[in-house]
Amino acid sequence: MPSLPPRAPRTRLSRLTRPVYAYAAFEEFILLYPLYALLFHDTGLSVAQISSLFVIWALSGVVVAVPAGAWADVVPRRHLLAAAPLLAAAGFTLWLLLPSYTAFALGFALWGVGGALSSGAFEALVHGELDRRGAADRYARVMGTARALGVAAVGAATLLAVPVMAVGGYPAIGAASVAACALCCAAALALPEHRAPDTRPEGPRTATARYAAALRGGLAEAASSRPLRRAIALVVVITALWGVLDEYVPLLADEAGVPARTVPLVVLAVWTLVTLGGLLAGAADRLPPIGLAVLAALAAVAVGTGALLGSPAGWVLLGLGFGACQTLSVVADARLQARITGPARATVTSLAGLGTDILTVSVYGLYAGVYALVGHAVAFALVAVPYLLVALSLARVRPRDDDEGAVPGGSGAARVTD
Repeated sequence: MPSLPPRAPRTRLSRLTRPVYAYAAFEEFILLYPLYALLFHDTGLSVAQISSLFVIWALSGVVVAVPAGAWADVVPRRHLLAAAPLLAAAGFTLWLLLPSYTAFALGFALWGVGGALSSGAFEALVHGELDRRGAADRYARVMGTARALGVAAVGAATLLAVPVMAVGGYPAIGAASVAACALCCAAALALPEHRAPDTRPEGPRTATARYAAALRGGLAEAASSRPLRRAIALVVVITALWGVLDEYVPLLADEAGVPARTVPLVVLAVWTLVTLGGLLAGAADRLPPIGLAVLAALAAVAVGTGALLGSPAGWVLLGLGFGACQTLSVVADARLQARITGPARATVTSLAGLGTDILTVSVYGLYAGVYALVGHAVAFALVAVPYLLVALSLARVRPRDDDEGAVPGGSGAARVTD
């Protein structure tokens, strides 16, 4: 077994959190986000072609997710995190220099692979470094803040895209997006990382052998632990459902009769509350299973009711529901990290990312069918119903049902007063 690295004092967390927060913010500060569909349309692509690009984007992440996770258990994770935004930057550059369906497809493939490289590696690095500092119990707080900064960065990029587009057009938008990717890469390289050396009797092995061992170890750990599989499923369901719905908020507002010029205000109101949900994740991580069950039930009711109301009060409810989902997503990830005991942390985490991507693609298809029959408001309410099932599942958990009280209902890490 590899020896564990020595624990560092529970001090100077800023040496870790500053680059973590910078990475999360720059990763999402992409001015192309609100405009790439328009770029595709202006290039002459049809709706079917644009939809196929989204499928390529999703599938590229699905195919690479678990292999990338295993690789992150072999090589320095911060190097993969640095490579991820550079792949996205390469894709954006292709879009702007050679605007065509082929270039757009290749760019989305690069972006999807980059996302797969960072998914799993990011969570594993943050948890490992916090644990080394004796601060594993702060994982939910740190990741909640990181997710909140990511949401805020998307909002800031969206607001800034309007004047930048007016002044410099797509070239300026693209240059700013590539610059954000470069800053994200720099933040990754600034991350501290301490990995245990391989001290097994057989000695150091080739990278291929270590990769195969990490892949087998991660899959075996997930297969052998029912609580771990339950934790993975919790992350998948909670993250995927509201992640799909948030893409349709502007269309929901339009269906409710909101004028086009004020739709961004609806989106801003909703995502302000999502940001708050991320910031509250640290406190929510201390909730017992029944507390999380109540939060999941309230999220389902708030999302469904808010969508059906289609009014200012409804948008607030929708934002509160999404905020609760954001909180639950971070807490579920924290419980998953606390469940992982083997060295293949990134591999196991990537399984949750793979499941989330697969469910997301499935829900997109389901949503399209439901919308065609009943419209956006009812579709929102129906997609939110599974959160009631999540609530029921959490309410049935007893503290001793999970080894060492970890998932769900406690991170399993020793609590230390701040």
